[in-house]
Amino acid sequence: MSDKATIKLKKGQGRYLKAGGAWIFDNEIDLCTGSYENGALVDVVDFDDYPLGVGYINDNSKIRIRMLSRKAGTVIDDAFFYQRLKAAWEYRKCVLAPKDLTSCRVVFGEADFLPGVTIDKYEDLLVVQSLALGIDRYKERIVDLLIQVLLEDGIKIRGAYERSDARERKKEGLPLHKGILRGTFAPEIEIVENDVHYLVNVAEGQKTGFFLDQKYNRLAMQRICKGKKVLDCFTHMGTFALNAGFGGAKSVLGLDISDYAIEQARENAKRNHLEETVRFQTANVLDALPGMVAAGDRFDVVILDPPAFTKSREATKQAIKGYREINMQGLRLVEDGGYLATCSCSHFMTQELFVKTIKEAAGSVHKRLRQVEARTQAPDHPILWAADESFYLKFYIFQVVSER
Repeated sequence: MSDKATIKLKKGQGRYLKAGGAWIFDNEIDLCTGSYENGALVDVVDFDDYPLGVGYINDNSKIRIRMLSRKAGTVIDDAFFYQRLKAAWEYRKCVLAPKDLTSCRVVFGEADFLPGVTIDKYEDLLVVQSLALGIDRYKERIVDLLIQVLLEDGIKIRGAYERSDARERKKEGLPLHKGILRGTFAPEIEIVENDVHYLVNVAEGQKTGFFLDQKYNRLAMQRICKGKKVLDCFTHMGTFALNAGFGGAKSVLGLDISDYAIEQARENAKRNHLEETVRFQTANVLDALPGMVAAGDRFDVVILDPPAFTKSREATKQAIKGYREINMQGLRLVEDGGYLATCSCSHFMTQELFVKTIKEAAGSVHKRLRQVEARTQAPDHPILWAADESFYLKFYIFQVVSER
């Protein structure tokens, strides 16, 4: 007999879970048998007492339960987490080239059946982000077990840093936190991706320090940008701009609103001996693009990689206006026959909605689009069907021609 509380769902509820997702929402629960404290493991049963598995519960969150196992009676211990982590690493070894394993996402939350935790590997450092109370209790054991899994493959990890400073933690009643979890080390580390070198600051960089999800999208742009005049908007650390320069672009201009990001980007350009080709400028892209259009500036390639314009379903309408506007301005800056790369990193901006918005933008400025590629996040950020939140990055490359 389990000593965990048992949560029963209402009749007809749990559709997301039954379709393959990992979440149970607060309005789907009928009753609870037994007692629990927030963050504790609970057994979950359907309205007719059919067992649905084991998860952890938090009354502070609309996502009331996050399922760790869909098998009733699963014991959640070190052996359980070891198997989950081992499977996650074996998957990366299968889908990534060996050189791309040096820096990659090793654990991607729900898509790796470990809801609420993300772990990125930068060379010999791990960066951990815990977003849910239940998994927060296990994070240090998870880190230790992952270090063990990697060591079994001959990979030595010298430290782990926690970046649990995302605002989502507040929804779980958790404080924001960041700091060293294991080891002693400086927060900056050099990584190599697509043969481009970057200095990553795991303590101060965005998210866990670097956006690994665009790895192969950046690689695709190396070929497109050869011999071209390129504009990279929302350049952040200069990642697309540097791939353009590495791929043989004639000239590259990267724009970002953050002075800190632009400083990093310039240092990365020097690190790759691209400072003569790849330039960076601090600018609010939303203000800069109309001014560049008015000035008659034109580019062979324009890259739009904005931050998520919406992090909630309620803000989607406003986000559509933002995406439409930057794509209109970006299209106006592309020379006839040139190329536009455009993306959205919000899972609330669905693929269908994003495509519709791009079409509307192109129609508004009388441009025709010829699709080169439709891409998504790198495979170390796997998309678990039915877990909509795991499919967030939409990336398109188009050739742009005037209406004829």
